[in-house]
Amino acid sequence: MSAILKEPLLHIRPMQQSDIEATMEMELLCYEHPWTEGIFKDCLRVGYCSWVYMLDQRLIGYGIMSVAAGEAHILNLCIHPEHQGKGLARYLLQRLLTLAREHGADTAFLEARSSNRIALGLYESIGFNEIGIRCGYYPAKKGREDAVLLALNLQ
Repeated sequence: MSAILKEPLLHIRPMQQSDIEATMEMELLCYEHPWTEGIFKDCLRVGYCSWVYMLDQRLIGYGIMSVAAGEAHILNLCIHPEHQGKGLARYLLQRLLTLAREHGADTAFLEARSSNRIALGLYESIGFNEIGIRCGYYPAKKGREDAVLLALNLQ
Protein backbone atom coordinates (compact mmCIF):
# COMPACT_ATOMS: atom_id res chain seq x y z
CA MET A 1 0.00 0.00 0.00
CA SER A 2 1.40 3.40 -0.91
CA ALA A 3 0.91 6.56 1.08
CA ILE A 4 -0.51 9.52 -0.75
CA LEU A 5 0.77 12.84 0.51
CA LYS A 6 -1.63 15.70 0.18
CA GLU A 7 -0.05 19.13 -0.22
CA PRO A 8 -2.01 21.92 1.48
CA LEU A 9 -3.87 24.08 -1.02
CA LEU A 10 -2.87 27.72 -0.60
CA HIS A 11 -4.82 30.16 -2.71
CA ILE A 12 -6.08 33.70 -2.79
CA ARG A 13 -9.61 34.65 -3.78
CA PRO A 14 -12.10 37.50 -3.40
CA MET A 15 -13.55 37.86 0.10
CA GLN A 16 -17.16 36.79 0.48
CA GLN A 17 -19.77 37.62 3.10
CA SER A 18 -19.33 34.11 4.49
CA ASP A 19 -15.64 34.92 5.25
CA ILE A 20 -16.46 37.71 7.71
CA GLU A 21 -16.73 35.50 10.79
CA ALA A 22 -13.26 33.97 10.23
CA THR A 23 -11.88 37.39 9.27
CA MET A 24 -13.17 38.83 12.54
CA GLU A 25 -11.64 35.98 14.54
CA MET A 26 -8.26 36.73 12.99
CA GLU A 27 -8.69 40.50 13.34
CA LEU A 28 -9.37 40.08 17.07
CA LEU A 29 -6.35 37.78 17.40
CA CYS A 30 -3.95 40.11 15.60
CA TYR A 31 -4.91 43.62 16.69
CA GLU A 32 -5.38 45.36 20.03
CA HIS A 33 -7.72 47.82 18.30
CA PRO A 34 -9.43 45.72 15.61
CA TRP A 35 -11.82 46.70 12.90
CA THR A 36 -15.46 45.90 13.59
CA GLU A 37 -17.57 43.40 11.72
CA GLY A 38 -19.52 46.36 10.32
CA ILE A 39 -16.40 47.81 8.73
CA PHE A 40 -15.69 44.55 6.89
CA LYS A 41 -19.32 44.33 5.76
CA ASP A 42 -19.19 47.94 4.53
CA CYS A 43 -15.99 47.23 2.56
CA LEU A 44 -17.74 44.38 0.76
CA ARG A 45 -20.93 46.39 0.28
CA VAL A 46 -19.17 49.33 -1.40
CA GLY A 47 -17.05 47.06 -3.58
CA TYR A 48 -13.55 47.54 -2.17
CA CYS A 49 -10.96 45.06 -3.42
CA SER A 50 -11.23 42.55 -0.58
CA TRP A 51 -9.21 39.34 -0.82
CA VAL A 52 -8.57 36.38 1.45
CA TYR A 53 -5.75 33.88 1.70
CA MET A 54 -6.97 30.33 2.20
CA LEU A 55 -4.93 27.32 3.31
CA ASP A 56 -7.11 24.38 2.41
CA GLN A 57 -10.44 25.65 3.85
CA ARG A 58 -8.92 27.86 6.58
CA LEU A 59 -8.64 31.63 6.25
CA ILE A 60 -5.06 32.66 7.08
CA GLY A 61 -4.92 36.20 5.72
CA TYR A 62 -6.77 39.06 4.11
CA GLY A 63 -6.21 42.36 2.38
CA ILE A 64 -8.57 45.24 1.67
CA MET A 65 -7.97 48.15 -0.69
CA SER A 66 -10.00 51.02 -2.07
CA VAL A 67 -9.32 52.41 -5.54
CA ALA A 68 -10.71 55.72 -6.80
CA ALA A 69 -9.59 58.74 -8.80
CA GLY A 70 -6.27 57.18 -9.80
CA GLU A 71 -5.30 56.31 -6.22
CA ALA A 72 -5.25 53.04 -4.32
CA HIS A 73 -5.34 52.91 -0.55
CA ILE A 74 -4.32 49.71 1.22
CA LEU A 75 -6.68 49.72 4.20
CA ASN A 76 -5.91 46.45 5.92
CA LEU A 77 -3.38 43.68 5.36
CA CYS A 78 -3.18 40.81 7.83
CA ILE A 79 -1.61 37.35 7.98
CA HIS A 80 -2.35 34.90 10.79
CA PRO A 81 0.54 34.85 13.31
CA GLU A 82 1.21 31.14 12.63
CA HIS A 83 1.92 31.98 8.98
CA GLN A 84 3.84 35.25 9.30
CA GLY A 85 7.42 35.43 8.07
CA LYS A 86 6.77 33.16 5.06
CA GLY A 87 6.35 35.83 2.38
CA LEU A 88 2.55 35.65 2.34
CA ALA A 89 2.02 39.33 3.18
CA ARG A 90 4.40 40.30 0.37
CA TYR A 91 2.51 38.14 -2.12
CA LEU A 92 -0.88 39.44 -0.98
CA LEU A 93 0.31 43.04 -1.15
CA GLN A 94 1.71 42.50 -4.64
CA ARG A 95 -1.64 41.02 -5.69
CA LEU A 96 -3.43 44.12 -4.39
CA LEU A 97 -0.96 46.40 -6.22
CA THR A 98 -1.57 44.48 -9.47
CA LEU A 99 -5.31 44.99 -8.99
CA ALA A 100 -4.72 48.68 -8.30
CA ARG A 101 -2.89 49.05 -11.63
CA GLU A 102 -5.67 47.13 -13.41
CA HIS A 103 -8.17 49.60 -11.91
CA GLY A 104 -6.17 52.56 -13.27
CA ALA A 105 -4.42 53.69 -10.09
CA ASP A 106 -1.08 55.39 -10.56
CA THR A 107 -0.24 55.72 -6.84
CA ALA A 108 -0.80 53.46 -3.84
CA PHE A 109 -0.97 54.76 -0.27
CA LEU A 110 -1.02 53.10 3.12
CA GLU A 111 -0.44 53.85 6.78
CA ALA A 112 1.45 51.74 9.31
CA ARG A 113 1.97 52.16 13.02
CA SER A 114 5.31 53.82 13.64
CA SER A 115 6.14 50.93 16.00
CA ASN A 116 5.44 48.24 13.37
CA ARG A 117 9.00 47.86 12.10
CA ILE A 118 8.29 44.54 10.35
CA ALA A 119 5.46 46.00 8.26
CA LEU A 120 7.44 49.14 7.49
CA GLY A 121 10.36 46.99 6.35
CA LEU A 122 8.09 45.01 4.03
CA TYR A 123 6.57 48.14 2.51
CA GLU A 124 9.94 49.80 1.99
CA SER A 125 11.37 46.62 0.40
CA ILE A 126 8.55 46.73 -2.18
CA GLY A 127 9.33 50.37 -2.96
CA PHE A 128 6.99 52.40 -0.78
CA ASN A 129 8.46 55.69 0.42
CA GLU A 130 7.59 57.62 3.55
CA ILE A 131 5.72 60.80 2.66
CA GLY A 132 4.53 61.95 6.05
CA ILE A 133 3.40 61.24 9.57
CA ARG A 134 -0.18 61.26 10.85
CA CYS A 135 0.24 62.29 14.48
CA GLY A 136 -1.93 60.37 16.93
CA TYR A 137 -3.63 58.42 14.13
CA TYR A 138 -3.95 55.04 15.86
CA PRO A 139 -5.42 54.26 19.28
CA ALA A 140 -2.83 52.71 21.59
CA LYS A 141 -2.70 51.24 25.10
CA LYS A 142 -1.44 54.58 26.40
CA GLY A 143 -3.15 57.22 24.31
CA ARG A 144 -2.44 57.43 20.60
CA GLU A 145 0.31 56.30 18.21
CA ASP A 146 1.60 58.01 15.08
CA ALA A 147 1.12 56.48 11.64
CA VAL A 148 3.78 56.55 8.98
CA LEU A 149 2.18 57.48 5.65
CA LEU A 150 3.73 55.68 2.68
CA ALA A 151 3.25 55.93 -1.07
CA LEU A 152 4.29 53.91 -4.11
CA ASN A 153 4.29 55.07 -7.72
CA LEU A 154 2.53 52.34 -9.70
CA GLN A 155 3.58 53.49 -13.18
